[in-house]
Amino acid sequence: MIDAEPPPAVVSEAHRPAPELRPVPVEVVGVTVVASAGLPPRPADDAFGSVELDSETIATAPRVDEALTLVPGVQLFRRTSSAAANPTTQGMTVRAIAGSGAGRALVTLDGVPQNDPFGGWVLWSGLPPASIGDAIVVRGAGAGPYGAGALTGMVQLGEVRVVPSRGQYELFAGERGLAGGQAVIGFGDVMVVGAVQQTEGWTPVRKGRGAADAPLAFEASSLAIRWSPDLGEREFSLRLAGYQESRDSGLVGAASRSEGLSASATLTGDGLPVGDAREWRLQAWARASDFENSSVAVGAGRAFTTPANDQFGTPALGIGVNAAVRGEWGGGGWELGADVRYAEGETRERFRYIAGAFTRGRVAGGAQSVAGVYGEAWWYGQNSLSVTGGVRVDHWTSFDGRRLERDLVTDLPTLTVRPDDAEGWQPTARLGARKDFGSAFLRGAGYVGFRPPTLNELHRPFRVGNDITEANAGLEPETLYGLEFGAGGGDQGKVRWAATLFANRLESAVTNVTIGVGPGIFPVAGFVPAGGVLRQRQNAGDINAWGLEADVGGPWGARRTWKVAVAWTDSEVDGGAAAPQLTGLRPAQTPQLSASAESVWRPIAGLSIRSTLRYEGERFDDDLNLRRLAAAFTSDLRIDWQAGRGVTFYAAAENLSDAEVETGQTADGIESFDMPRTIRIGLIWRP
Repeated sequence: MIDAEPPPAVVSEAHRPAPELRPVPVEVVGVTVVASAGLPPRPADDAFGSVELDSETIATAPRVDEALTLVPGVQLFRRTSSAAANPTTQGMTVRAIAGSGAGRALVTLDGVPQNDPFGGWVLWSGLPPASIGDAIVVRGAGAGPYGAGALTGMVQLGEVRVVPSRGQYELFAGERGLAGGQAVIGFGDVMVVGAVQQTEGWTPVRKGRGAADAPLAFEASSLAIRWSPDLGEREFSLRLAGYQESRDSGLVGAASRSEGLSASATLTGDGLPVGDAREWRLQAWARASDFENSSVAVGAGRAFTTPANDQFGTPALGIGVNAAVRGEWGGGGWELGADVRYAEGETRERFRYIAGAFTRGRVAGGAQSVAGVYGEAWWYGQNSLSVTGGVRVDHWTSFDGRRLERDLVTDLPTLTVRPDDAEGWQPTARLGARKDFGSAFLRGAGYVGFRPPTLNELHRPFRVGNDITEANAGLEPETLYGLEFGAGGGDQGKVRWAATLFANRLESAVTNVTIGVGPGIFPVAGFVPAGGVLRQRQNAGDINAWGLEADVGGPWGARRTWKVAVAWTDSEVDGGAAAPQLTGLRPAQTPQLSASAESVWRPIAGLSIRSTLRYEGERFDDDLNLRRLAAAFTSDLRIDWQAGRGVTFYAAAENLSDAEVETGQTADGIESFDMPRTIRIGLIWRP
């Protein structure tokens, strides 16, 4: 922590400081700089709505996704954070158009996609706060350089670059067995980041709890190494990382385990013998992951559980290459690029538990690829007017799909499905303009983006308690069309504000659609018990959404800063002929109103008090809007005391008021809740 006045915790499009140029690894007083290779930010991207989180906001958050959700409209599929959420619900969505377990936003770390190659979700345990130096949330479809997956927006994470010369180390402990630590060490051209965490968790069911209910215990660890040698006119970064996590899912016998490895290499340089080309980037990456998940059926009165499914492996592999070249022309510049992504994976399961044993086995999966090319240009006119835009064309394929089920006793096949391969071309584009008026600005943008369904959505059925959701190998890509207009203003060191009005249409939205209610036997899915429902992933028509996002913040006296942000979204399903029963309803897990408020107060040198308030309106746990989840208001508090000699002590309280935050509801009315008040204390050491 520093003694100087801090910046606002969340920096809007109007508040963003000048982009940091690409430094080279060099020793400076007290710190080591180990830079990741990459091109500078595009100079005209401020025509599109974006929010930047400063490094202190990220560093003081329990987990990176909790820092990101300070931006209203940014959410995981369910209300709970990744400290308790099943990995399959950890996909991130920007702008509350419609939630999705796979996520409708592309999350990158220094340009490398972090979405799982099989499910599209993000394993946030592999991205500890100590490893992230900055984050930019871009709202709206990310056509152009971002490509497939950036449907409702983009989350651009930057790995930490500046490390104390002897490293930084943190230990913490708290209620319900919470304990962990993280460290960042930089030496020469190498940076190492590691983290561990564990907790005994809390039992999410309160009223109606029975012997079937259990705590959400959790443990995770991660390690990343980045090498950035000084190559003179070239910049190179090689990054290797791995993570593992295991968690109990709130029911006796229900648990999950995830693990993964990733590698990326980035090479950048200046000058090419191609016209006015000035800068270029070449990047390659690979991700291997595996996921295990056991689910159970809940007995009468929640008195017991029975094994329902044992997903003992989901090996997946993702590979990607991207390249870009950037140059200048006239009063602006241009960028040309291409990227290719390939993913393959399958789920391996045992199910249909009868007389003390699983009687069926399943292997389901496939492969997919997306390849695209794009061109972008920007121009600076007179009177502080800038215009930017680009076009992109992608070719997507889904192939080698299979769903094979067999009897584990006789080894005879019981179901063999090999869906037809699918492919298509998808053009997308974006256009934006910005006009500055001294300390104020106006901007407007239009865009088209798309997201192919993940392998998980295409091929993997799943179960939560007595609710079953079937896969659908016939899913088509989602496409989003949008317009937005924004304004903002304010001077450095004074109050600043920004507001955006947007309208979006999400076509062929992938939604979990209710198709049956238990008890009963259904084709393919089999038996659905009493109190459960059967859903299937479907392209359930379109979703129309419009709304307003706004934030305001600045200094408050000499030692305080503050910020208030709000997002209001009217999102409605048009089921058409595909799902007429959904027409006029709100998409599942989509709040209409969300807001946050933050303040940082430094009453004396070395003491920092950070308080955060969050509000989220009601949402529905299901597509039919029958399971209403109440509105929630929570508060967090953190106090840091810099004791000298590089030592900082802190105490933090999440959900300080112990508010009841409803996260789920079953068909028979049993409610689940997010984390109760949790106190933790910690020590940060910079020797």
